[in-house]
Amino acid sequence: MEGKAVLFKKFADVDVFDIEVDAENPQDFIDTVTRIAPTFGGINLEDIAAPHCFEIERALVERLDIPVFHDDQHGTAIIVAAGLLNALELQDKRIESARIVCLGAGAAGIASMNLLLALGARRENLLLVDRRGVIHRERENLDPTKAAFAIETPCRTLADALAESDVFIGVSGPNLVTAEMLKTMAPRPVVFALSNPDPEIRPEVALRVRSDLIMATGRSDYPNQVNNVLGFPYLFRGALDVRAKRINREMHIAAVQALRALAHEPVPSEVLNAYGKSDLAFGPGYIIPTPLDPRLIDYVPPAVAKAAVDSGVARAAYPAHYPQPPVDIHTPA
Repeated sequence: MEGKAVLFKKFADVDVFDIEVDAENPQDFIDTVTRIAPTFGGINLEDIAAPHCFEIERALVERLDIPVFHDDQHGTAIIVAAGLLNALELQDKRIESARIVCLGAGAAGIASMNLLLALGARRENLLLVDRRGVIHRERENLDPTKAAFAIETPCRTLADALAESDVFIGVSGPNLVTAEMLKTMAPRPVVFALSNPDPEIRPEVALRVRSDLIMATGRSDYPNQVNNVLGFPYLFRGALDVRAKRINREMHIAAVQALRALAHEPVPSEVLNAYGKSDLAFGPGYIIPTPLDPRLIDYVPPAVAKAAVDSGVARAAYPAHYPQPPVDIHTPA
C-alpha cells in the first residue's frame, strides 16, 4: 500500500494516505470507509478478493459522492483492454468477432470481461474459466458475477475453450496453459498471460509453438508488460481535477483509448534510454506504453477529465491547464 502511494505521487502528483481497515465482514468495511470518506477526494480500494470486492465497491459508489475505484478490478481491465485492442488491430481482427477465453473469474477477470463487453465484445463469444472449468449454463451454485457469463457451450475444460479461440487472457496462476493448448488456437492469436511472478505460459514456450501470436505478460522483463501503474495514477488525476462524483464506464473507456493511442505514437529518446533500447515502435513487441513514459500524464488525465465532463459526473469545468481545446483522442481504425 505504501508503495502504491509513492506511485500515485511520482507519476500523477496525487497525495495519498495509506489506510488499512481491520473489518470482520464487508458491511463493517463499507461503514468504516463511509465514515472517513469526507476527508478525501477519492477512494482507491486495494487487495479485496472476489466476490466481496464487487459488493463493497458497488455499495461505496452508491453511498459516496467521490470517486471509488478498485484497482484490482478496473485498473487491470483498462490496461488489458488497451493492449488487446491494439493486438487485435495488428492481428487483423476485431473485438466484435473475436472469441475470447479468460482464465480466472476473480476481480480482474470479471472486470476485464465486463469492460471488453462495453468495448464491443459479444457475450456469446466470451468463455470464462475458473478452477472448476468453463462457466456454462448447466453449472450450479454460481455467484451472480459468474452467472452473468454462463453461456450455452459444449466446452467444459480450458483445453476445450482454447480450441479455435482468438484471445487468451490469464489472470489466474502459473503454468496452467500448455504448448499443446496454444497449438489449437485460431491463426494469429493474442495471449495475455498475466499471472505474477510466473505467467500461465512463458513467452519463450508460447513463441516456440506459435510464431504468429502476440503476447503480453505482467512482467517487466518481457515485452508488453500489463502494469496497472499505466492507469490508476492518471485516472485519479483526471477525476480529481474536475471534482468527479465517480469514475464511470465512460472514463474507463477514455483511459483505454488514450493508452491505445499513445502506443501508436513515436517513442521519445528518454523512454528508449530508460529501458536501454535503441528502437521501440508500435508492433507485436510494443502494444501498450511503458510505465516510464512521461507522456502518460498528458494523454490519460485529459481524456478522463473530458469524459467526466461529457458524461455529467464532473463538478468542475475541464481544467484550464490541460490541453486546450481538449485533446480528441484518435481511435485507431
